Amino acid sequence: MKRLTGWTVAAACTIAVVVGLSVLPASAQDVRNDRQDLRQDRQDIRQDTHDIHEDRQDIRQDTRDIRGDKLDIARDTQDIRQDRRALQSARQQLRDAYKSGDPTAIKAARESLQKGRADLRNDLKDRRGDVRDLRNDRQDRRADVKDLREDKRDRREDDRDVRQDRRDLHRDLSARRTKQQ
Repeated sequence: MKRLTGWTVAAACTIAVVVGLSVLPASAQDVRNDRQDLRQDRQDIRQDTHDIHEDRQDIRQDTRDIRGDKLDIARDTQDIRQDRRALQSARQQLRDAYKSGDPTAIKAARESLQKGRADLRNDLKDRRGDVRDLRNDRQDRRADVKDLREDKRDRREDDRDVRQDRRDLHRDLSARRTKQQ
């Protein structure tokens, strides 16, 4: 029984000491640290706000790039259609030249056909490049949107930290004032 009473008294004393220490007034160092934390959190908020602004600018630029790429693809597709029609016409001219038997007409029709094929290949290559650019710009925009979300989340966390630091600072200041009175 004495042992149980001894343990109980020791536990009660320990609890009393811990509770007593927790209500001690804040030191000047605590107040200084709270102010420093508050300053740092405000600076983090400013940086996060700046990052959000930059992310929004990047998203706007990516959107403009995507629109431009879509226009380029549409133009290339139109050029490809024109080249295919021109190629059909060049093939018909070559058939007509063979029917006429005129060697200069055949040579001119062949050159026209080769030029039409080269134009078609170049336009197909341009469209592939524009499709690749469109895919890359969409990927960039997705990454920028993700960055924007992360920066907004960081700013919310920093806002919470500022509120907590203010509460801590006010608590420490009021504890110091009550100690001084």
